[in-house]
Amino acid sequence: MNYFPSYKAIIITLAILLVSLSSSSALSHDFYKDTCPNLFSTVKCAVQDAIKNETRMGASLLRLHFHDCFVNGCDASILLDDVAGSIIGEKNGGANINSLRGFEVIDTIKSAVEAECPATVSCADIITIVARDSVVELGGRSWKVELGRRDSLNASLAAANTLPAPTLSLANLTARFNQLNLSITDLVALSGAHTIGQARCSSFKSRIYNDTNIDNDFAIERQANCSSTSGPGDNNASPLDLTTPEIFDNSYYTNLIANKGLLHSDQELFNGGPTDSIVMRYSKDMNEFNKAFAKAMIKMGRISPLLGDQGQIRIDCRKLN
Repeated sequence: MNYFPSYKAIIITLAILLVSLSSSSALSHDFYKDTCPNLFSTVKCAVQDAIKNETRMGASLLRLHFHDCFVNGCDASILLDDVAGSIIGEKNGGANINSLRGFEVIDTIKSAVEAECPATVSCADIITIVARDSVVELGGRSWKVELGRRDSLNASLAAANTLPAPTLSLANLTARFNQLNLSITDLVALSGAHTIGQARCSSFKSRIYNDTNIDNDFAIERQANCSSTSGPGDNNASPLDLTTPEIFDNSYYTNLIANKGLLHSDQELFNGGPTDSIVMRYSKDMNEFNKAFAKAMIKMGRISPLLGDQGQIRIDCRKLN
């Protein structure tokens, strides 16, 4: 009797092994095709309801994805609440406290997904889909999201405190993005997310009172709602894009060319440096911006995901199972 496997059997075994490895160790567009076929429609309906209730929520949900991925990867660590003695969450990080929003919306969406597909879809993947759907709901172009992430078992307040600050120079921004394998083109494209949403006075007061590369009338208008001294007014908000703050378009770049970037870090993208030409292109061509933004979002979604048997699929996004 021949106890050695045939060549054909070896090929079949290898093929099965490769499929198994692919499904457990890589992101894919159809990761939940069989296990949660109604995932996209379930999330989309919930996002539409949230934005219909409050248009600004679209920007807040998109921002959640950024603040998750930039802290130890796209792993839903941003959603974890503090647990005495074990978890110090990221919600109280300098860029997040009293600023980051949308956690209740994610809770609602996760509950809807759990009802459809119990213990199947990660919170990290839900954040990714929600970010895409928020952009589309506010007028942006869609893209295929890659899925298959799992959720972290911990969070890092220290890492959350290293999120890019609104006071950074172009050199510092470029260095931070490069650390995450994001190019200077990705930096300019992803910054276009500031075509929607708002910022607190505390994040731009230095610019409107001290920067010289700012339109004078624009600065004066912002100063009316933002004192140069610290106080309760620090939480007063202003649209990041004064032109069309509730529409995902390319007016953000037009504003930069007019020296009307709200944040110092925004205006750094058009200040005589290597990103000026990219800003110019995106300001003139909405189609090019849409393509670049989608490509950059996909790249950002690949930052250090937990795959296969890593992490877990949280039932409640705020706490470990």
